[in-house]
Amino acid sequence: MRRDVFQAIADPTRRQIIGMLAAEQMNLNAIADKFDVSRPAISKHIKILTECGLISIKQEGRERYCRPNYKKLKEVSIWVEQYRKFWNAKLDDLENFLALDNDK
Repeated sequence: MRRDVFQAIADPTRRQIIGMLAAEQMNLNAIADKFDVSRPAISKHIKILTECGLISIKQEGRERYCRPNYKKLKEVSIWVEQYRKFWNAKLDDLENFLALDNDK
């Protein structure tokens, strides 16, 4: 199944995992220990994040470490930015309208 970054970030657990990995790379067990769900459930979240390219896993000895892929996260940032600009413009227009209304 082809997944994209927006499907991945739709889930709050996956967003939390990305947030944790932004602070430091972690092994799979350390990630699972941070959640009150089963390890298989966390493994499924990790798999989805990996499939869409938001994280990568690197084998170091017997441990597998996860780290974020900032290039893929930038896709999300670019998409959000267009809506930030749109809403800022709309709110500025509203502010100007209200200021004109108060001047009467």
